[in-house]
Amino acid sequence: MADIAGFPVAERPEALGFDSGRLQRLDDYMSDMVAAGRVAGVTTLLMRHGKVAAFRTHGKPVLGGGADLSDDAIFRIYSMTKPIAATAMMMLFEEGRWLLDDPVTRFIPEFENLKVCTGVGPDGQMTLVDAKRAPTMREVMSHTAGFAYGLFDFHPVERDYSAAAVMHPESDQDFIDRIAARPLIHQPGEEWFYSVASGILGVIVSRISGMPFGEFLKMRIFGPLKMVDTDFHTRPDNAHRLVTFYQDDQQGGLAEVTTVLGAPINDFHAPPRFQDGGGGLVSTAKDYVRFCQMILNKGELDGARILAPATVELMATNVIPDAVLATPGPMRLLPFNPAFGFGLGFSIMKDPRRMGSIEGRGTLAWGGMGGTWFWIDPENDLVFVGLIQRLADPISGEFRAKARTFTYAALTRPEL
Repeated sequence: MADIAGFPVAERPEALGFDSGRLQRLDDYMSDMVAAGRVAGVTTLLMRHGKVAAFRTHGKPVLGGGADLSDDAIFRIYSMTKPIAATAMMMLFEEGRWLLDDPVTRFIPEFENLKVCTGVGPDGQMTLVDAKRAPTMREVMSHTAGFAYGLFDFHPVERDYSAAAVMHPESDQDFIDRIAARPLIHQPGEEWFYSVASGILGVIVSRISGMPFGEFLKMRIFGPLKMVDTDFHTRPDNAHRLVTFYQDDQQGGLAEVTTVLGAPINDFHAPPRFQDGGGGLVSTAKDYVRFCQMILNKGELDGARILAPATVELMATNVIPDAVLATPGPMRLLPFNPAFGFGLGFSIMKDPRRMGSIEGRGTLAWGGMGGTWFWIDPENDLVFVGLIQRLADPISGEFRAKARTFTYAALTRPEL
């Protein structure tokens, strides 16, 4: 191929510092996982120095036969939407439309007078106190504001979010109203908890810009970056490329996912009622790698300037307070500590060797509930996008861990 997703393809991985034999381990693992029935199909795209080192697909979009998985297959990327929402916010930040220490109530006045849950009383009801202050935009951007999600069952606020169907709103206003009626899970800034915050960001982008969130993304990000298949729904001409979504069937196989978070699965064939900045997009490996390369290039790709270099550097800087990083929290999705933090839209590997990992220092990453993942490694000038369609579980986590191991074990000449 002359190019992939607009990027030149290296004649051999060795030209980019990779050992072809070692890199084959990555391909073999993905192929074996398909053959073992762990996933229907998988796409991996590895780039270094702005060139494609390896782009592979294995399996099929649907279990049980049919055509092979195409290199432009469309996946539900769920929480890989979040860094895109954060990028949209930072574009407005650069325009002077908001500041990191602004209270979120400047844009969402419905969040005045928030309460905080401190426990459950003898009657089974939540014990509530006033929030000490409104969460700041910095805290909303970094999941330290105190909002919950409704994904888990170990906390009364999480159960309340789930019972109130916060993740299935009828509109932007309905979404905000449902959140405003629920207490925070902790005082603003005092803990990190994975939350609906990125959905809130989408509403803020819409309120500031005066246009629907999805239209802002098309005009300001997807169009300039030539992300032709990324949207909140498929089009009639590409809907057939959307792969089927599976989960563990508890018998060693896979079953098609029919419900997500207590509601019928979104088939993504029609515009949604709510354009969720936290998890609503579909995309392809070739589209998403263009977003990642833009971030790696410090805000620019093929002449399209999305963000300034200083803004990308700010997004890639940990904003979780040191006291929170240093104290293990009971409600964390990730093992944050002084070696591993979170910025404005991404997790940040501050000290990979201390974390027992082998990627470069400063690597940015995130993943999605459908098993998809990516990372951006500035130290090694490297981007990786991996797409499977398996509801997040230990097996989908294994894909992410093995992909990193095999990639960096193959990078035998990082000096190139």
